[in-house]
Amino acid sequence: MATPKSINFVDSRGEQAKNRQIATEHRRSAKGVTVAEADLSQSGGSGSAGGTATAWDREVDFLVAGSGAAGLSAAITATLNGLDVLVVESEEKWGGTTCISGGGLWVPNNPVMKKAGIQDSIEEALAYMDAIIPDLGPWTSRERKLAFLTAIPTYVNMLSDQGIVWSRSKDYPDYYPDLPGSKTGRAIELRSFNMRKLRGYQKKSRMDQGIPAPLRNDDVWLLGRAWSSPHGFLRGAQFIFRTLRHLVAGDQERGMGPALAGSLMYIVRRHGVPVWLRSPITEVIVEDGRAVGAIVTNRGRQLRIRARRGVMLAAGGFARNTEWREKYQGIPGWSAAPDGQLGTGIKVGMDIGGDIAMMEDAWWGAGVKMASGANSFVLGERSFPYSMVVDQSGERYLDESESYVDFGHHMLERDKVSPAIHSWLVTDARHTRRYLNTFTLMGKKELIEQGEIVVADTLAELASKTGMDRATLLATVARFNGFAKEGVDRDFQRGRTSYDRYYGDPGVKPNPNLGALEKGPFHAFKLYPGDLGTKGGLVTDEHARVLREDGSSIDGLYAAGNNTASVMGHTYPGPGSSISPAGIFGYLGALHAAQQAQNPQAPGRQGRKVAEQVRSAIG
Repeated sequence: MATPKSINFVDSRGEQAKNRQIATEHRRSAKGVTVAEADLSQSGGSGSAGGTATAWDREVDFLVAGSGAAGLSAAITATLNGLDVLVVESEEKWGGTTCISGGGLWVPNNPVMKKAGIQDSIEEALAYMDAIIPDLGPWTSRERKLAFLTAIPTYVNMLSDQGIVWSRSKDYPDYYPDLPGSKTGRAIELRSFNMRKLRGYQKKSRMDQGIPAPLRNDDVWLLGRAWSSPHGFLRGAQFIFRTLRHLVAGDQERGMGPALAGSLMYIVRRHGVPVWLRSPITEVIVEDGRAVGAIVTNRGRQLRIRARRGVMLAAGGFARNTEWREKYQGIPGWSAAPDGQLGTGIKVGMDIGGDIAMMEDAWWGAGVKMASGANSFVLGERSFPYSMVVDQSGERYLDESESYVDFGHHMLERDKVSPAIHSWLVTDARHTRRYLNTFTLMGKKELIEQGEIVVADTLAELASKTGMDRATLLATVARFNGFAKEGVDRDFQRGRTSYDRYYGDPGVKPNPNLGALEKGPFHAFKLYPGDLGTKGGLVTDEHARVLREDGSSIDGLYAAGNNTASVMGHTYPGPGSSISPAGIFGYLGALHAAQQAQNPQAPGRQGRKVAEQVRSAIG
């Protein structure tokens, strides 16, 4: 298999120049900041504090902005290393994007794999990452990749020591399984977490926006086949029994994203770390080129919080900032990310000279509109047989079963030559009857009335109702049906890799992802370039320090998660590739801050051990 096509979609150098130009204009137009002051902040001079002494409303060692995996991991690490920590969250509910996510972490060479007897190594994982992630800049450097991979065992063990019980997604393959160094089963997740352990604080979380049950990632693909296979039916029965058992016991047992966010918050609260909700960070305070604190709005007051050892920006991306999405990406966005993803953490970093990158990119995927007006993410529906995806002319243009990030990239690329926003997921009666996931959509009368779902008895009628070219659609279906009967997709190789087949139906032969579209009624679902959040932001190094355009670090300022340009570049190596670097770079940033503290009471040994391992790996 060739290097993933998605990494060639973006002119990285051209986009980076555009990002920097927009960032410079942003700094120069900031209220009360002149061109000279903006240039000064970029070169490491005085920032918002102007080099003068600041009167502080509160002092801590480490200030964390954000309450998702990145922020909470940073807070846990800092407090375990002896620092006085404060977490501030801009929204009235904590958990961020993590709380509504799948909750998995892509962590090669992790202790859970080793315990199961699965062999892996940093060298194999690095070879795999290098095969799909070119060196685009400091954010995808060899040093950052190695820092990420080297920190995995200590990060996972740290959370295990704090009570987290991990489970391995043993069947989930890397997303490019034909490339060197790929493996199956590198993702881990929590078995589940009882939100009642938070003693009421769960009511202030986003858990109601996540899956309201103890669902696991390996359940998802089998539940989709609950009506079509004995194995899927058995997994569905086990899941229902597990859910009912917890309900009878009065538990609020959750899996996936709510379990991860809930367990991290449980550790934070157990250690007495204060968390301020509805408290956005609005400015980073700089003295003599170093970030020394921040201005936080809390209960209508502007508070100056001193952070003696550093500030961690982990406040999420800008998925809900329509102005920025239009400016950087050229589309308004159909995001499944929660409210509050406005790019505030990115903005305050830019204001004091932080470089930005990859603002044009996101954690893309196929999105659909729900009757409530919310956006949802499509996984199994597009991969199961008896379905295909076409543009508005009725022509196929991708492997429907490929990874969601590649799917989104392909849709955006296709739209440049033929209208593909929206595209259509076309299914026949066997797809809608056999596969459980589709039932969440097909019964919605409102969506049919709104034109998001179109139903027709024949393909010709479907073309007429959707506006697709009749001859093109019929020719596309005829060619596709030939591939389905042969078992080989000669256009886009659907069903060739183990990742494609993961969401397929093994009961369909000869290809578990291909099934002829022959039986009406036929459905067509509108698909959009949805996302789980943006993946561009502040440029950081292997210690999670924010960098300026000249490559120098802003001392005392760290960033992680969707606040940053991702180490994963324009691709997605495996399940959990957004949450794992978020948590691990939150961890590494806090370790670095603790090491700078020179606090004799701070353990620091873990941080020094990781630093030594990274230096050794880099050579």
